[in-house]
Order: sequence, then structure tokens, then C-alpha cells
Amino acid sequence: MTSGPGGGGAGGPGPVGVADLSTLLRLATLAGVLLVFGVYGFLSWWFTHYAVTDTELRIRTGLLFRRTAHIRLDRLQAVDVTRPLLARLTGVASLRLDVIGAEEKDQLSFLGEKEAVALRAELLARAAGFAPEEAVRLGEAPQRELLRVPPGELAVSLMLSLGVWAALAGGIVAPFVVWWFSSSPWVAVATLLPMLGAVWAGTVGRFLTEYDWRVAESPDGLRLDHGMLDRAHETVPPGRVQTVRIVEPLLWRRSDRVRVELAVAGSKNEVLVPVASRADAYAVIARVLPGVDLAGLSYAGSPASGSRWVVPVWWKGYALALSPEVFAARHGRLCRRTEIVPHAKVQSVRYTQGPWARARGVADVHVDTGANGTVTARLRPAAEAAQLLYDQAARSRTSRATARPDRWMTSPGPDA
Repeated sequence: MTSGPGGGGAGGPGPVGVADLSTLLRLATLAGVLLVFGVYGFLSWWFTHYAVTDTELRIRTGLLFRRTAHIRLDRLQAVDVTRPLLARLTGVASLRLDVIGAEEKDQLSFLGEKEAVALRAELLARAAGFAPEEAVRLGEAPQRELLRVPPGELAVSLMLSLGVWAALAGGIVAPFVVWWFSSSPWVAVATLLPMLGAVWAGTVGRFLTEYDWRVAESPDGLRLDHGMLDRAHETVPPGRVQTVRIVEPLLWRRSDRVRVELAVAGSKNEVLVPVASRADAYAVIARVLPGVDLAGLSYAGSPASGSRWVVPVWWKGYALALSPEVFAARHGRLCRRTEIVPHAKVQSVRYTQGPWARARGVADVHVDTGANGTVTARLRPAAEAAQLLYDQAARSRTSRATARPDRWMTSPGPDA
């Protein structure tokens, strides 16, 4: 029996026929997947409805399982516009809504970009107490840009971060070490994959997320615009910031660069400024903590006599500063972090002292905030810490009584 021209057996398809069939099968599978996702996306849009009543926003979604969310307008604290890459290509956007008391953000998708911006403006105006007709008339609140982080500055800051280099070194060395001891390349690959994910998130992923970061001021709070592929438009609600954290990595200090992070009650917006000079960062923080002179804070370090026996070497990184407006605690030597809490945002104050700290005459004072966070002044002299416990409780009580209400569109506009 002789082979046919294609090289196969008599009556059987040759390799060329198999290759053609395989290519057609792949193309058919790809077309089927695209069709399924396209139909699912269309039906998801078709079954998404919303309505704005006098008191709430109602969102009804679900193809197989229907879900209806009733969001009270007076409980809204932030409305963010997000534009993922595919959504930007098709001209649509989503609204993410921060609601007081809710752990997860509700989302309203498949809106046109102009419709999303207009609806966001209306919801914020309604949440501020404006009548429905006036809320529609007001439109998008004016804004004034305070800060823009150039992409080059962001890239340099990442290259000067020890955490980035540590992640890269770990991602390279760890798989080889695992391979050496296990003699199995599959175990090394299994170790490599999650580490590559961590390295991506801390380097390229962070660059893509924080690309072209802009901070602008408006009557409804500070607006944050950022992102290369997925563009996000977020809002820091006025008066809802519980803690401001200033991060100073070791290699940033020579050029006096800092990173500013936030803890906002009921929100996951954590970054205010990814990198900036200290002067520019302090100018932005002044819009979040009006009246606070960060440059004027005087930090007192932990006492050497007791602290060095409780926390060797690293005790030098702990310090405390108090002003009529804020409680500020500092920690860290390689990467210094300063956490600043307005007295009005302190929910409770605690004094802790372990047996070894008691023997060395030092103690810790913790202040708890409304964002389920805690700021700790570590290794304070025991007598000072005991007095600080009562003084801080009194300062917080007085500050809460005189604090201004947290409302949108009640502060002066950008040109005021």
C-alpha cells in the first residue's frame, strides 16, 4: 500500500488537512467566545436600569439573578467615574458609589461618558441637599488643578524604592533556591508565578495605575484623575479623611520626595499623592487638613534609656508630635511613615504596656479613628503616656464639638 500525495495512508487525510482543520477549529472557537461575551455584555446592558427619586438612587441589574440596590442620597460620600480600557474604546463609563456604612462600592455600568459625568454631578448636588431641578441645573462643579505628577517623576520614584528592588531580587533568587533544594522545575515555576504577580503589582502595575496623576480642588472635594489603561476619576470627600500618612522611603529623602496616603471612612481611596516634593505635598494636604501647619510640628523621640531595650535599633524611628489640631506619630527608619490624625476624628484612646515595657518605664498610646484604623505613639515615657491618655480624650471631645459639618458644596469654590 502506498501513501498518497499528502503523505498519509490510503483513504486518510494528510497532515495538511489536519492543519487546516485545526486552524478552522481555533478560529471557530475564538469567534464563539467573542460571540458569547458580546451577547452577555449586550444582555447585561439591556437588563441594567436606574432611577433617581427624591431620596434615593435605585439600580436594578442581573441577567439570571435580579438585584435591586436602593442607595440613599444623603448617605453618599463619593461618586467615582471609572473608564476601563475597553470601556474607553467604546465610549462608556461606570459610576462607583461610596455609601456610608457599606463595605463594598455599588456600581452603575454601561453609561455613556457624558451621561456618567452628568449623573455624578447631579448625585453629588442632591447629596449636598439641593432640590432636584437645581441639582440638574448646577452641572459639574468647577475645579482648579493643584498638582500633576509627570510620568518621568513617577518612574524615577519607583526606581528609587527599596521595596521594588527587594521584590525584583526575591522574584529572581527565590525560584532558583527552591529549584536547588527541591530538584523540581515545576515547584520552582509554582513559586515563581505568585512572585511575578507581586513584582508586577509593585512596579509596572503601580506605574499604570498612578500614571498621569492629577489632583484638583472643587466644591465637592479633591478630585483624583489617574491611570494609563484604566482611567479613574475619584473624589476625596470633604471632612471624611480620618488619617493622613506621609511616606518617606530611604532613597527619596535626599531629593525630599514624599508619598501621601489617606484613610477615608467607608472608602478605599488610599493614595492622595503618589510622589511629589515635600512643599507640593504639604500644599495639597493643607486642602485636606485646613489650618494644620505640618512644617511647624515638633517631634519628640522615644527615650533612649528604656526604648532601646524594648525595641533594639529601630527605637530611634519612633517620635510623637502634638498640636492644637492634630495627633502625629512617626515610625520606621528605612522607610519613615508619619501618621497624622485630626483630634476631631479620634474615636477612642488606649494605653498599653507589656511587662518588659513596664520594667523599662515606657508605654504605648493608641488612638482609634472612624476608618477602623489605629495610630500608635510607641515607646513614650510611662508618666507622659498616662497623662497623654486623658489629655487626648479631652482634646478630641472639644474638637468634635467645634468641628464643621461634613457637607459637599459648602466650602468656597476654587476661585474664592
